[in-house]
Formats: sequence, structure tokens, C-alpha cells
Amino acid sequence: MGVSDPIRPGPTGRVVMVVPTYDEVENLAWIVGRLRRSRPDVDVLVVDDDSPDGTGDVADALAAADPGVQVLHRTGKGGLGAAYLAGFDRALAAGYDVVGEMDADGSHQPEQLHRLLDALHGADGGPPADLVIGSRWVPGGSVQNWPRRRELLSRAGNRYVRLLLGVGIRDATAGFRLYRREALEALGLETVRSTGYVFQTDLAWRVVSAGLVVREVPIDFVERVRGESKMSGRVALESLVRITGWGLRERRRLAGPRVRRVLAGSRGSR
Repeated sequence: MGVSDPIRPGPTGRVVMVVPTYDEVENLAWIVGRLRRSRPDVDVLVVDDDSPDGTGDVADALAAADPGVQVLHRTGKGGLGAAYLAGFDRALAAGYDVVGEMDADGSHQPEQLHRLLDALHGADGGPPADLVIGSRWVPGGSVQNWPRRRELLSRAGNRYVRLLLGVGIRDATAGFRLYRREALEALGLETVRSTGYVFQTDLAWRVVSAGLVVREVPIDFVERVRGESKMSGRVALESLVRITGWGLRERRRLAGPRVRRVLAGSRGSR
């Protein structure tokens, strides 16, 4: 477990953390238990993609024992982004005011969730936000048990996002987040086509493009100790291709008015 913080009063409104799962039978009860103990005022929505290892059954048992835990069963492995979209849709329909994201593998520390909640509502002295990201790459953030190569790849990938998309977010790929419901409703979630890990970058960019407020707070990210990571070279390549395409389209969009102004000036000087 990472650094633990004291419990503080929760924000006004209903909060739910969406936890997508696929073959996390070794981790789910452990991480949900930690979340409910550290933040009993925060509900949990497990979105299971028909895990063959019995994760869905564990989720059902947790829900049967705790009214603060809910389960959404999907019929197949549709990708991280698709699972989150299904979870967001369920959470918004249920009337939650704040909808969060958290991994099931223990990499995100539930004991640090209050940092995100405080930032969302400005209780930490900063401005209120529409999206708060638990960041590994801001001062005070850390990563535990990662090889140096993986850390360099993550830092370089986030630098590429900042350069190509023009966003100031240090950790746009992070998956420990809180959204205000109004922010999610403003993003046009029905138009999101990202189903894999690039979903995180996609939504962060949409929030920035909509003129909403994003804040990052430091967290301690701890690499999983049980089960297998779903990240692969193919997944990383898919993210790179998608982000490059978005960046090129954005540059063409921004360049269009400049080109028209130059052409108009050229015609006017004749």
C-alpha cells in the first residue's frame, strides 16, 4: 500500500467510483474493501467484462454484502474505454453528482482519494475543478515498482500528448480521476469511439477543449503485485496512432484560419 492519508469529510453530493474489471479475481475484494473502509461515503460500481476467472461472481458477492457496491455485467471484453462509458452511463442515470475512475489492481490508493475530492471542490485552497486527475508526474507524485524503461516511456508519451494536442496536463494517460456530472454531460460521450487505454487521453483532451477546468494532484502509483497487466505493445501503439491522428487534425483546424488570413492579405496587397 502507498502513503495513507487521514479521512476527511466528503463533498456535498453523491460520489461513485467506476472500477472496470477483467480477470481481477485476486484483487477485486481487496481493493473494494480498502475503498469502502477509507471512504464509506463513496459508492463503487464494478463494471465486469464477463471475466472468465470468476471476477463477476466476486463482484456480485460484494454487492450482496454491501449496498454501497453495485455491479454492471457486460457480455464480453470490449476494452477499457467501453467499460468506462457503460459505467458513466449507469452512474449518470442513477443521479450521481461526481463520477470517478479507479483501477482494480491496487495501483491507485483509495486512501488518497480525498486529495482528488478536495481538489474537485476547492477544499484544498485551489480553484474548484470539473476534472481532477491523480497524477504521477506532478511534484509530489511517485511511481513504485516500475522499471526505469517503463517510467521513461510514460513520461515521454505524456510529453508527446502535451506537444501534439496542446494540453498542459502532465499525466493525461492517468486513470485515477473524478469528473463532475456536468462535465461528463458536456463532453458528448455518445460520440466517443475510443475503447482502449487511449480513452483517458481522449476524455482529458475533450475536457480541455470544452474550456472546463482540469486540476492535477499528486498520487503514489503502485504497480500491481497480483495478476497480469492488460497493457501491451499493441495497446501502446494503438494509443500513439490515435493521438497522432488527433494532433494532426487539430493542427490543420488551427492552421485553416491563419492560411485564409494570409491569402486574404495577399489578395488585398495587389
